[in-house]
Amino acid sequence: MPSALFILVLLAALCSLGCAMSREEKQKLRTQVVEMFDHAYQNYMDHAYPADELMPLTCRGRVRGLEPSRGDVDDALGKFSLTLIDTLDTLVLLNKTTEFEAAVRRVLADVRLDNDIVVSVFETNIRVLGGLLGGHSMAVMLKEDGQHMQWYRDELLHMAKDLGLRLLPAFNTSSGLPYPRVNLKYGVRGPEARTGTETDTCTACAGTIILEFAALSRFTGDPVFEAHARRALDFLWEKRQRNSNLVGTTINIHSGEWVRRDSGVGAGIDSYYEYLLKAYVLLGDDQFLHRFNIHYASIMKYISQPPLLLDVHIHKPLLPARTWMDSLLAFFPGLQVLKGDIRPAIETHEMLYQVTKKHNFLPEAFTTDFRVHWAQHPLRPEFAESTYFLYKATGDSYYLEAGRTILDNLNRFARVPCGFAAMKDVRTGSHEDRMDSFFLAEMFKYLFLLFADGEDLPFDVEDYVFTTEAHLLPLSLSTAPRSSFLVPSNTTILESEEELDDSNFDWTCPNTRLLFPDPAFPHNLREPIRSVVDKSCPRPAPYREPGMGTPPLRAQDFMANNPEHLELLRRMGVSLIHLKDGRVQLVQHATQAVSPIAAEDGIRFMQEMMELSSQQQKEQLPPRAIQIVSHPFYGRVVLTAGPAQFGTDLSKSTTGVRGFVTIAEPYTGCSEITNSEYVQGHIALLQRGQCMFAEKARHIQKAGAIGGIVIDDNEGSSSDTAPLFQMAGDGRSTEDITLPLLFLFHKEGNILQEALKEYREVEVLLSDKARDRAAIFKGKALPGSLFEGSADIVNEAEEGCQTEATTPTSFGQSQSNTAESEGSEVISSKEDPDTSPAEDVNPTVSSEPVKKDSEKKVEPESDADSNSQSVDELLADWREDLEAFRQMEKDEL
Repeated sequence: MPSALFILVLLAALCSLGCAMSREEKQKLRTQVVEMFDHAYQNYMDHAYPADELMPLTCRGRVRGLEPSRGDVDDALGKFSLTLIDTLDTLVLLNKTTEFEAAVRRVLADVRLDNDIVVSVFETNIRVLGGLLGGHSMAVMLKEDGQHMQWYRDELLHMAKDLGLRLLPAFNTSSGLPYPRVNLKYGVRGPEARTGTETDTCTACAGTIILEFAALSRFTGDPVFEAHARRALDFLWEKRQRNSNLVGTTINIHSGEWVRRDSGVGAGIDSYYEYLLKAYVLLGDDQFLHRFNIHYASIMKYISQPPLLLDVHIHKPLLPARTWMDSLLAFFPGLQVLKGDIRPAIETHEMLYQVTKKHNFLPEAFTTDFRVHWAQHPLRPEFAESTYFLYKATGDSYYLEAGRTILDNLNRFARVPCGFAAMKDVRTGSHEDRMDSFFLAEMFKYLFLLFADGEDLPFDVEDYVFTTEAHLLPLSLSTAPRSSFLVPSNTTILESEEELDDSNFDWTCPNTRLLFPDPAFPHNLREPIRSVVDKSCPRPAPYREPGMGTPPLRAQDFMANNPEHLELLRRMGVSLIHLKDGRVQLVQHATQAVSPIAAEDGIRFMQEMMELSSQQQKEQLPPRAIQIVSHPFYGRVVLTAGPAQFGTDLSKSTTGVRGFVTIAEPYTGCSEITNSEYVQGHIALLQRGQCMFAEKARHIQKAGAIGGIVIDDNEGSSSDTAPLFQMAGDGRSTEDITLPLLFLFHKEGNILQEALKEYREVEVLLSDKARDRAAIFKGKALPGSLFEGSADIVNEAEEGCQTEATTPTSFGQSQSNTAESEGSEVISSKEDPDTSPAEDVNPTVSSEPVKKDSEKKVEPESDADSNSQSVDELLADWREDLEAFRQMEKDEL
């Protein structure tokens, strides 16, 4: 019995160090990675291609020049379908050869590299040139296998060479360091180029060229590319600080003077060190490894303070340059694995893992006591990269669990309907409308490899080296003939014997099984790191739904007519109040929550609601138009309408939808239509309320309607006092809805109802904007007057002036949003029965729209019964708004 007990205790101890994950569990996680990749990739192809990147919150492509500038970040965009090129070799690795072949054909057919646009040399090299070369490597491999790509004739390589030649003008400097930017069409230093005046570049920008340029030279046989990349590396090596053997962050490309003299392994320097070591791996040149070893010894002497990696001054390396770290240094443990220095890799990775578990993601920068310094997280893959390499080196299933954590956090906090959105603030979980191409190029590649065994892969990854963008370059390039390659004039072939005197350990890769015979060794290294991080900043309790064990209610899923959601709000201390004007007000009091964790969930929910509101304010779609085209209006009356997120997109229709209006029965449209014989072939008129917009649309579509108009039931509402909104779905698929549905506020809807009372048959045109009367009547004689005998309007018609009676809407309202732990107030612009995810609840503090002078108007005197106003009086009231509406249309365009 004692022996059996001892065995059980030993097994329990070993499992606590990390029990092996079953093959079935790894298969499940690998399948999840593929599903997540498909979600991101397909949404890019459906909503963004051929744009460079996807904007996942607004479900559209990011096209440079059409979106507000983000500064240097936009230099990666060159109107060359960046995300597709960056993803090519990922498709092959994930066993998607059919999709890869289709993607290559798309790149060859659609992508142009001669655009008149200024791009980053660094980003274009690692993402586009690297992507083309990685795609070429995969295409050649598949072609040699004999089943796919048999038509391929090195077309991607030809494109890569074309791009390489377009980048070469940037290297035309006295130092050999490239300009940071180049015009793809005009190069540098010309009036058309709009670049070439820069004097500084980052060390990584100039030192992260060699892999792609050397591969291009060896693939094509043209030595010019590798020669320029080597020259830039030689210059950086010569300019290192000779006492510390460190390099600065920013350098003058003409003089070689260091502009920023802080040195670390994160932003601005990171991939310079990576490419020195990987250039040795790919090209077999000992000189690169020698230089890396000298730099690495200085890094470990001055920058590494296990588990921290802190910047120092290159001239005074014992003096820290800052007290925080940036997230890009998360690649360094992976590089240490490649170097063979496993112990510090384990320690630094563990520190990063604990910070990740505190904040769900690595903040863009965090302090030495592991608090947030910069709160953004653009879905960077460096931590996943290091996790993969450490698992490969140790076989410790602990790193598989770290990978599972990455997957779970991406799905819980970054996943949105149109992809994955970058985190604007890891503390609140707010999003940014951004999904960078490196997310598809790197993140899913490393996560898939982490959970894959050799037999799960279409090729042996050990035959390739990963670039800094995780593109795959074959190691066979090292055997390419080198006699034809030029040696730059400033290259030092032999270093001094003193500098070459490295230990044998530095020139070999250690066997980790001999270094770590004790399976508990990695665990023993991690445990003190975990304790240090825990003590520095208390770890929050596991995130869960208030009072339950599942994730909390997210603002994007909230529906105000869902009893379960209302109960969840109550538990979080959030109360919902219906205002008289039909809006919904949300107020949170932390003291009324059922627990402190529930109160935190409530604060996060309120912050998410305000983010949604702010996003909707920015993403407001142009108004749609309902144009009355029947007698006696003939297209002159245009009503401003709000669109729906489902059904026919009128902005993509050249003709719109035209038909006679019929009031549906029941008027709410919340049950089966009883007068379907009248609704069929007509545009149904509905009242807002009692059910979801999508439900109304389905009922009238089933009755045979060709379109629908929903009129607000809140008397007095108008588009000139409330912002238009998009009618959202009901939380499930709305692909079955194929007709257009538009929304009118009460005032505009009353116009249509009055016309229907006075004229039994009213025909309207539903479209994205008011159409010219000539287009509406297609060459037929245009009616000369709005009403017979109206001489003034006859004269206007003869002069070719189209008089549109409109009700303008106000955009760009200035609103203030706040959320405190107590007394936070959020107001929705919709009534709860029609409230639906992400649209019908706008978390904004109530404010009146800001109106331009041109939109001000004098309301007409009203009789006791305002509904009895004649159409003539209404038209007289609307005509003053004509110019304002036209101006707004111009502004929207």
